Amino acid sequence: MLIDMHVHTTVSACSRLTLAEVLANSRRRGLDGVCITDHDSMAAARCLREGRQPDGLYVFFGLEYATPDGDFLVFGPFEELARRLSARRLLDEVAAAGGVSIAAHPFRHNRPVGEYLVREGCCRVVESVNGRNRAPENQAVEGWRRQYAQRRPQPGGIGPGANPLPGARRNPGATRAGASKGGVRTGTGRWGPGPGSLGVFSSRGESSASRGDQHRRRGP
Repeated sequence: MLIDMHVHTTVSACSRLTLAEVLANSRRRGLDGVCITDHDSMAAARCLREGRQPDGLYVFFGLEYATPDGDFLVFGPFEELARRLSARRLLDEVAAAGGVSIAAHPFRHNRPVGEYLVREGCCRVVESVNGRNRAPENQAVEGWRRQYAQRRPQPGGIGPGANPLPGARRNPGATRAGASKGGVRTGTGRWGPGPGSLGVFSSRGESSASRGDQHRRRGP
């Protein structure tokens, strides 16, 4: 399955795409699913039921949470997530609630993710290719892949794959650590990477569901 994991709508100041446009673009591009990850908000979830839509497209809701040590996509019951958490506190709370956290554009020049969070196993899934990044920012993730993802995955690890999506299943962070055009290829296994492993995925254009492989930005 191809699922775009990182998409913003008009709920976010950086995007002028409506939810309807995101869904239409996802269908037009042949995606199997899309994750709506607006900045600090899951308001779009009030407009559409999460899960498999009548036409077969899967829609999931999360949010992008900003911390002093980077931005993270989080999936789970986090509509009322406290603001201004540290990165470590955020990742701990997401894990304790059974959710999924993903480091967004970890090498973006003005929003880098602290490597210590990956090194210490606090964050085990990272975004490797983002269409709004500069090429060196995307390429830098390869260093983390070589250093952290080559360790042998433990039970529950992302290495052998991840669960497919039967019906309306939550936590799309179960997608497999293998970059594919416009999303992530899923397999069979368990949710999320285990201790000592690092999952890496691709998000084209932030995202493929965005028109022209990029946001229509507000303002000049």
